[in-house]
Amino acid sequence: MSQHVLHSTPTGQVALDVTPESAGWTYSGLRVVRLDAGEYYETATSGAEVLVLALSGSCRVRCGDDELVVAGRADVFSGPSDFVYVPRGSDVTIQSDDGGRFALASARCDRTLPFRHGAAADVPVELRGAGSASRQVHNLCLPGTFEADRLLVCEVLTPSGNWSSYPPHKHDAAGPGESALEEIYYFEVAEGPGGEGPGIGYQRVYGHDGAPIDELAEVRMGDAVLIPYGWHGPSMAAPGYDLYYLNVMAGPGEERAWLISDDPQHAWVRDTWAAQTVDPRLPMGGPR
Repeated sequence: MSQHVLHSTPTGQVALDVTPESAGWTYSGLRVVRLDAGEYYETATSGAEVLVLALSGSCRVRCGDDELVVAGRADVFSGPSDFVYVPRGSDVTIQSDDGGRFALASARCDRTLPFRHGAAADVPVELRGAGSASRQVHNLCLPGTFEADRLLVCEVLTPSGNWSSYPPHKHDAAGPGESALEEIYYFEVAEGPGGEGPGIGYQRVYGHDGAPIDELAEVRMGDAVLIPYGWHGPSMAAPGYDLYYLNVMAGPGEERAWLISDDPQHAWVRDTWAAQTVDPRLPMGGPR
């Protein structure tokens, strides 16, 4: 099995756990927690800032003497979740009255910012690309949408048969027009219309001079792909199955920024979008 492709565990509260140590890098992390009705989960953020959002269900997040609520959503295709930001150096308890699944996106950081709530209504929803490259982006915790020290978080919905994270791009070199960022892709895949079970998608990652990596991963519900460097894309939604992924990024830059470089072999594709329309299946989760 590739060291860059991770699968969720079938049992236990922690379905997926990516730490800087397990990933072999410095900043980015992600934990996916599933709770039955009335259950709680306790953890410490240590030197990392954490964003708690709902993949399904709702929860209460307690930090010290303060408590905030994540109202959540039915599933990841129902529109953006609200979320709670938990500062570094905190003890935190997450409790769900009715049960659900929750993502804890994290980044090792230097500043201690306040414990606070981000409303779903304030999450910018962007329709990006056109034609078969149409996708929907929820800009949860990015520069200009929500303050953090190093953490960058967004999520992408790709209708069945479409490609996203396209043209392939990279962000592994600090410099003009590009940030150095470690990235986690966490995937969920919709069931077929008859409830046949979760479907499949695919993720491509490939290298360049001095950064060898070569992945074409089949991804299913709860899988993750680690991208320490290299060109990544497309993310492919197989026909019949809508695809979701959560992006968690962080890096060493003094400025918190998400700047990318397109693979020059494929960058021309962006120019074709002006003559195409956005996929009419978007936006998912109802009008905004």
